[in-house]
Amino acid sequence: MRVLPASLGRSFNGLWFGTGAANLGDGMALFVLPLLALAVDATPGGVAAVTTALTLAWPIFGLHAGWIVDRVDRRALLSGVNIVRGLVLAGLTAGHLTGTLSLPLLLAAAVLLGVGETLVDTALTSTIPSVVEPAGRGRANARIEATINVTNQLVGPPLAGLLAGLTLALATGVSAGLYVLAVAGIAAMTLRRPPVEPLSQEGGPRAAGSGGVVAGFLHLWRQPVVRALTLFTAAMNVVWAAATALLVVYAVRPGPLGLTAAQYGLLLTAMAVGGLLASMVVERLWRRFGVTTLLIADAVGTVLLVAPVAFDAPVWAVAAGAVVAGAGSSIWRILVATIRQNLSPPDLLGRIYSASRVLSWGVIPVSAALAGVGAELFDVRTVFAVATGLALLILAVFVPFARRTDLSAAMEAGQEHRALA
Repeated sequence: MRVLPASLGRSFNGLWFGTGAANLGDGMALFVLPLLALAVDATPGGVAAVTTALTLAWPIFGLHAGWIVDRVDRRALLSGVNIVRGLVLAGLTAGHLTGTLSLPLLLAAAVLLGVGETLVDTALTSTIPSVVEPAGRGRANARIEATINVTNQLVGPPLAGLLAGLTLALATGVSAGLYVLAVAGIAAMTLRRPPVEPLSQEGGPRAAGSGGVVAGFLHLWRQPVVRALTLFTAAMNVVWAAATALLVVYAVRPGPLGLTAAQYGLLLTAMAVGGLLASMVVERLWRRFGVTTLLIADAVGTVLLVAPVAFDAPVWAVAAGAVVAGAGSSIWRILVATIRQNLSPPDLLGRIYSASRVLSWGVIPVSAALAGVGAELFDVRTVFAVATGLALLILAVFVPFARRTDLSAAMEAGQEHRALA
């Protein structure tokens, strides 16, 4: 039986361009908003409040975002939300230039941008099955992941820093323009309904049904593979949250590694480069080594993210662990996104994605706060030691799950049906 070639096509290219432009705007906006808070003489608590406001949307609004995405035209939603985000950044630019910007306005803008992120991210992953056939979804997710790594993490912050060095208004203005530019790519898309119904947990086609806000969560919980991968993601995010919250304290002088701020920036850049390189070769790695091996390797990478600090390793070991962890994280996100897309009903995909995000990202602020408390009561290395123990426990549980579950079949779901269509 012949499987049709995985042509990504013009519609995906439009989505790809829109993703790149919007994520470059994201990377710049996330960098410049705390600087705007400092510019209006906010206290350290006020600056932290802006960052918190940006992250509140997922646990509070995430399930509703999925419900909205499944109810409206996704192309119109992506275009509309990006226009609104552009207007919000344009308003901040005008406020800064006229001297009318204030901390309450910044907090309101941060909340709106956070809500916009939940809608755009959910619509993005939910739209890929509507523009790419099953055989091409792994490659499509890899391209999207690579683009997000480049624009959001590698290019966006330093570009915003360069422009902010001239004037903050220039940085916010360019970010606003990028959100509007993303609409041009989205307008080039032509959405189609996936020709094949995804597989149910029993392996046969399943109707999506309408359902409500929690319908995606209920389906996720009843789908054993998607449920398990979501829970493992949440567990590993506990480790990642602790590392993200405290690595800077350990690495930057007067911390034990004694790095400068610039050197620490290079360390984070190296992690992002690892993720970028992995996303460029993930399809070849998947074909060569299999899904199970790659996901187990990512679980090992999570151990390597925290173990070097726990054992007081030299800086090269900390950096190497970060690069491996960054590569594994990208591979995990690409493969799990593809599995979730192939095993989810199209009419529920937005709600299923948002439910998985609420579960897997909801642990991050709590875990980061607990890590901070642990560092105050004990010390940073003790927290990393506990995180290493947790990462090893996750690995010990995940390996038997991955070996007894046919994850490769989940990656291939829908392709055989497509060949027969």
